[in-house]
Amino acid sequence: MLTLTDEDFRRLVDYMKSNYGINLEKKRVLIEGRLSAIVQNKGFDNFTSYIDYALSDKSGNETITLVNKLTTNHTFFMREPEHFEFLRSTVLPYIEKTVTDKDARIWCAASSTGQEPYTIAMVIDDYFGERRAGWDLKILATDLDTDALKKAKLGVYSEEALSDLPDEWRRKYFNRVDDESYQVKDRIRNEIVYKKFNLMDPIKYKKPFDLIICRNVMIYFENETKNQLIERFYDCTKDGGYLFIGHAENVSKDTRYKYVKPAIYRKLEKVR
Repeated sequence: MLTLTDEDFRRLVDYMKSNYGINLEKKRVLIEGRLSAIVQNKGFDNFTSYIDYALSDKSGNETITLVNKLTTNHTFFMREPEHFEFLRSTVLPYIEKTVTDKDARIWCAASSTGQEPYTIAMVIDDYFGERRAGWDLKILATDLDTDALKKAKLGVYSEEALSDLPDEWRRKYFNRVDDESYQVKDRIRNEIVYKKFNLMDPIKYKKPFDLIICRNVMIYFENETKNQLIERFYDCTKDGGYLFIGHAENVSKDTRYKYVKPAIYRKLEKVR
C-alpha cells in the first residue's frame, strides 16, 4: 500500500476541513487505505501526483471521486431506535395536530446510502396509515457523497441489512430482488427526494422544517463548525419543530434549541 507523506496528509486534511467542515486529522490510516487503490488504478505511483490531479481537475469529477472516498457512510436501518420511537410517539402526533395545511417539512441532512430516510418514511407510513390521504410528507434527504446517493435512490439492500426491521415491515415495504437482496417498494422510495448538499453551504428552503435529522456526521466537525451548523439548523426550524442528532454528538449549552432528551432538541413555540 502507498504511504502518505506528511505534506500530502496535511493537504487533504486542510482541503476537507476548509471545504466540507470534516476533520480527518486522526484518520491518516483511513485516508491511506481508501485512496491507495484508486491512486494506483489511475496510473499514479504516489499520492502527491494524484492529489495534484484531483484538485486541479476543472471538470470537478475527480474531486467528487476523492471526496466520496474520504466520506464515511456507516449506517443501518433503525439505527438509534429511540429516535424512531420518539418520532412516532411525539413528533408525528404534534405534526398531525399542528400542520393545518398538511404540508410537513422533514429533512434528513446526512442520508448516506438511504437506510435512515427510508426508516423515517416507513415510520411515517406506519403511523398515518389510512389518514395519510391529502398529506405531503415527502422527506428531503441530502448527502455530500454522490455514490452514496446513487445507492440510496436505488434502494437495494441485502437480506442481512434488513435484519433489524420487523418482519411485517419487510413484507410491507420491500420487494425481493433475488436470493440475497431486497428493494424498497416504489411507494416508499417516491416519498424521498435525494439531493447532493454540502452542510457548509447556505441552507435554502421554502418553508421551515418541522423536523431536521442530522445524525453521526457532526462528530467529524470541530466545535466551532458544529455549533455554527446547529445555529443555522435552528434558523430554518419551524417554531415547535425538532432537531435529532447522534447520541455520540453534543450541542453547545449556548444553543437556542431547548434540550428535550438525549440527542433530541426543540425550537420552542412562540408565546402568542
